[in-house]
Amino acid sequence: MSMEKVGSKKKIEELAKNKGLRPAKVKGTEGVQFTKGQNDRLEIITWDEFHSALKDRGLAVYESGGWMKIMKK
Repeated sequence: MSMEKVGSKKKIEELAKNKGLRPAKVKGTEGVQFTKGQNDRLEIITWDEFHSALKDRGLAVYESGGWMKIMKK
């Protein structure tokens, strides 16, 4: 299976919420990822902050077979 880019912010948020995931920033870095909120190394951020970080870093969310991954565009 190949990874397909998720096209819209709304779809990214919908997929993440359905999996119980929230947007987070790795403390002390500019790295972003999804979390279930159980990791002390991560800080929960807003969806606007998440999408802004993706744009600033040239990243996009990809999905395949239920897996979500943040990668370079």
